[in-house]
Amino acid sequence: MELELRHLRALCAIADAGSVSRAAAGLGYSQPAMSTQLRRIERHFGEALFQRNHRGVELTPYGAEVLRRARDVLARMDAIAGRPAGEAAPAADARRTLRLASTNSPVLPGLVSRLRSREPELTLQVSSVYASSDIVGLLERDELDAAVAADYPGLDLRHSEAVRHRGIVTEPSFVALPACHRLRHRSEVELAELAEDAWFVTPDDGAGWPGVFHAACARAGFAPAAVHEFLGDQLQLQHMIADGLGVSVVQATLRPISGVVVRPLAGTPLWCRYLLVWRREGVPDELAETLHGAATASYRELIAQAAHFQSWALRG
Repeated sequence: MELELRHLRALCAIADAGSVSRAAAGLGYSQPAMSTQLRRIERHFGEALFQRNHRGVELTPYGAEVLRRARDVLARMDAIAGRPAGEAAPAADARRTLRLASTNSPVLPGLVSRLRSREPELTLQVSSVYASSDIVGLLERDELDAAVAADYPGLDLRHSEAVRHRGIVTEPSFVALPACHRLRHRSEVELAELAEDAWFVTPDDGAGWPGVFHAACARAGFAPAAVHEFLGDQLQLQHMIADGLGVSVVQATLRPISGVVVRPLAGTPLWCRYLLVWRREGVPDELAETLHGAATASYRELIAQAAHFQSWALRG
């Protein structure tokens, strides 16, 4: 493999994000594609550049030296590409920056990729913010311009008049089970049948979760036997489910790994709405429309790849 500038930019993105998956989202790549690219880069250098840990990745001493040189190369190339000799420096606001964030949603990579294609002059600053209530706060303090957030039926996301929102999709929540689970052959699963299972549940998102989960369990006549609070990489979660450590409510678009099956919940007791939120003063209507279109197109692509969702939709 010949080392290219895009490889250096990928290294910088991973180092800045502290995570391969977050860097992938920021660059509009899939996590597997970014991981494959990193392995090829490390093979080129003949030595590991990052150490993996429970939080993500951190640079090795050799990786830190490579990164320092990579940043220097990229800075020099940007200076060369920026303007010909003798040309005046461009105005500081020649390229507009959009500060974009997302809660735990698979929509983000496709949104970023489409936005870069449709708005090539737009510079993106992408961040991950778990709680939708935190996203609203950042927007209202003018620390973000737009974001993908979440809320639930009957619990519309709260915000001031400074912020606008528009729904992307309201989707049913499914359940992920170990492939050896006693209910694995069911086409759909009754929530009450999982009363004795341990659950992996993400923490308070400031929009109604996990309250809506516990309320659904109560309506089904039980309280979960055990709840493990978990907020981390989806792949790590799936590996724990595959190992039989518990089950979890998951997004309808989740791609299960080997050892995991995804099933609809009978009667669809849980729904989640993803929505685009933005600052009225920071995002023109035309750009908001572009963002919404890119987000919905990203979701449609994900759904087209989710066989369990397609089966559920056909039954409906």
